[in-house]
Amino acid sequence: MIQNFNYYTPTRVVFGKGTENQAGELVKSYQARKVLVHYGSQHAVKSGLIDRICKSLNEAGVEYVTLGGVVPNPRLSLVYKGIDLCKKENVDFLLAVGGGSVIDSTKAIAYGLANEGDVWELYERKKKATGCFPLGVVLTIAASGSEMSNSSVITKEDGWIKRSYNDDIARPKFAVMDPELTMSLPDYQTESGCTDIMMHTMERYFVNGGSMGLTDEIAQGLLRTVMKNALILHKDPQNYEARAEVMWAGSLSHNGLTGCGIKKGDFVCHGLEHELGAMFDVTHGAGLAAVWSSWARYVMLDCLDRFAKFAETVLDIHDESPEETAAEGIDAMEDFFHEIGMPTSLSELGVHPTEEQFNKLADDCFAHNGHKGSAKVMDRDDYYKIYKIAA
Repeated sequence: MIQNFNYYTPTRVVFGKGTENQAGELVKSYQARKVLVHYGSQHAVKSGLIDRICKSLNEAGVEYVTLGGVVPNPRLSLVYKGIDLCKKENVDFLLAVGGGSVIDSTKAIAYGLANEGDVWELYERKKKATGCFPLGVVLTIAASGSEMSNSSVITKEDGWIKRSYNDDIARPKFAVMDPELTMSLPDYQTESGCTDIMMHTMERYFVNGGSMGLTDEIAQGLLRTVMKNALILHKDPQNYEARAEVMWAGSLSHNGLTGCGIKKGDFVCHGLEHELGAMFDVTHGAGLAAVWSSWARYVMLDCLDRFAKFAETVLDIHDESPEETAAEGIDAMEDFFHEIGMPTSLSELGVHPTEEQFNKLADDCFAHNGHKGSAKVMDRDDYYKIYKIAA
């Protein structure tokens, strides 16, 4: 049965070669007077990208301050630093130059500027945001979809707690997407990004409670497209067409499009990975790949029709029974992940939890997510079993 849904995508997309040079005029169009340019590693500086962004701001007559240092699994301490800097400099617009981690950090700063008290209280679900400073994005990594989504994920170093906060008021005003900016990424980052893109749609695909035929077709086409181009980029990282396909898929996969008409998404794999990321600081997409097949086999019979349909429409697998088709589909996805250099277990990820750590992962996952899931509703013991199976 098709479910009611709201679909909201206010982000303006500026896509193509050299579009980062339009950043200044785009910021100016939102009446910004002073901007925080937020970025991650020194590569953004050494490549000349930050200089090009700052030049475009100067040409548009917009003042700016810069703050680098964002790392994967972005840290709350840098968010606090950004909030203090923006208050001191009277910043009224934020520009994220980077991938998901930079965008998430920028969103957290934007929340902190617009809301009283400690911004971490939002991520702890102790209060709800009442506002958010405006922000834009110059995207350099195709992965998280944060450039068009309502989500942000931050890690608190005290206790290494990783939490998310979702609110439509944090959706960026614009997203500049130049696929050429992703060509210098290491293969591991590119393929981790492709995995993350796929998982954002798969978390909405493997569900119970109804779906919409058109949404399924969009989701299936997106997944086939990312798989095809992930394989191309594994061998030919300078392929512009493949970079462009993956970059656009990343935005569409997490802006809500592939979830229209479903009752609710599953997102258990994301919950499992967030605890791995907090404890072991692993790359998000690789962490998702490491737990996906263990989760899939654990829930397959509870969501058999969807797994069989996925195998048939995305992987072109047709066996004698739905159960055999679904099982072969999971095997085929493991083969695909290996083909693009992704892990399919915790040991392949380089993570070897102790029994104490397995229990903490499960405890923390349940504390944050509670009874979560659509393919199968999970409890604390389910989380523990999947972690152990994935070992």
